[in-house]
Amino acid sequence: MTGGRHPGLTLARAVADAVLYEGYLLYPYRASAQKNQARWQFGILGPPGAAAAGVGEEPHMLTDTLLRVAPPASAARSVAVTVSVCVRFLQLQTRTVERAVADGNDFEPVAELQVHGARWLSWDEAVPCELELGPFALEQLERGLTVPLSVPAGEDLEWLAESGSSEKSGRPGAAPGRLVRRRRALSGSLRLEAEALPGGDAGGDRLLRLRVAVENVAVGVPSMKADAVATSFIGTHLLVTCENAGFMSVLDPPVEAQASAAECVHERCWPVLAGPEGQDDVLLASPIILYDHPSVAPESAVALFDSTEIDEILTLRVLTLTEEEKAEARVTDPRAAAIIDRCESMTADELEQLHGALRSPRAFEGTAAFEIEDPGDVPWWSPEADESVRPDQDVVVIDGVPVARGSRVRLHPRRNADAQDLFSAGETARVAGVHFDVDGSTHVAVTLEIDPAADLHDWFGRYLYFAPDELEPLEPPDADFQQKGRS
Repeated sequence: MTGGRHPGLTLARAVADAVLYEGYLLYPYRASAQKNQARWQFGILGPPGAAAAGVGEEPHMLTDTLLRVAPPASAARSVAVTVSVCVRFLQLQTRTVERAVADGNDFEPVAELQVHGARWLSWDEAVPCELELGPFALEQLERGLTVPLSVPAGEDLEWLAESGSSEKSGRPGAAPGRLVRRRRALSGSLRLEAEALPGGDAGGDRLLRLRVAVENVAVGVPSMKADAVATSFIGTHLLVTCENAGFMSVLDPPVEAQASAAECVHERCWPVLAGPEGQDDVLLASPIILYDHPSVAPESAVALFDSTEIDEILTLRVLTLTEEEKAEARVTDPRAAAIIDRCESMTADELEQLHGALRSPRAFEGTAAFEIEDPGDVPWWSPEADESVRPDQDVVVIDGVPVARGSRVRLHPRRNADAQDLFSAGETARVAGVHFDVDGSTHVAVTLEIDPAADLHDWFGRYLYFAPDELEPLEPPDADFQQKGRS
């Protein structure tokens, strides 16, 4: 499945690659690191029975998406609607270091082997796999079809020479050791079903629910976790494309499709529109929930396998590793070696790019321009730098009542508030200030009246903050309290 007929596939694949290797190897990228002892967290389709036995994951993932099909231009000339699926995943590859014993014809597995200063470690690698299936005609999808998925087992030898180098093409004489890479066979199935739904849009388009399911159908229940992982599909996700049709967002569907989107079923994966904004012929079904049209930040130049981290911080931490730690990371995995080398070769400009970029999720069109006054000698972080913001004087209107510093209010935290706020539900409080943030939200600072240290908290500026809709006005501002805050 290339990007020729679907230009958005290039962008979609960049995101899909990040999903594929998420959590593959974490900082400090060493085999001995505690966090790298438990891997393979996302998109795991374990062999049947592994989850019940407590040694693996469930064997399937399933998602529904909405497909919009336009009517043919004429009854005499119909347009073929097709759907193609690319199933992407990792196949576990165990890398075992074996040391030559006796006369050199036999070998025994070891955790580590050093040959002429070179170090070799036993480790679990992974091989990326792609199975491209289709195109499938709409008629096939409406009947429903199941396609087998198969990945063969494999074994590769890499011989270690006395010089400390390695050779894959053949044994270099009396080899002191070797690397044995083994892959277990994988068996699965892809199930596709399309169902016509009532309704559509004003143009007469047909609306269908497309169900895509992937299942591991390996035979036999493993008794060990290592065996379960070896026969699992790892990091499984789907790239789905369509011809002469369009996918609809289930995250933000049009009005006429909202009821249908709400009825869609998603098990262990989530479908989003992929590719650039405005394109609807590429879908990414990911085990990690994303928004429609996700993209990799252009500043992110290194695949660090940890999207929960900040690239700049992680890169700087890599650069602080000792030479011994870097050496161990390099022999742990070729991808770890690539991370170390790339971070060490980054220029000052590339590091500066990682420092941050401001992107607003909302368009700036129609936003009134405003002038920022020069604060002069006053530091920018000082409250005196912006006289237009005065929390001790600003007012917010709640239920028609002006609320400002000194007002008494009753607290009604929302159900999704944190635990500390929920403990104060129903209590009365005194407003200490009204704050407006750069996003246009309002935050009301309060101290609890039942708190014997309320005066001390006010003196330190230590407050609880609530949104206006979480407050019930009780009394207007107290003049003495207001004056105390300005003195």
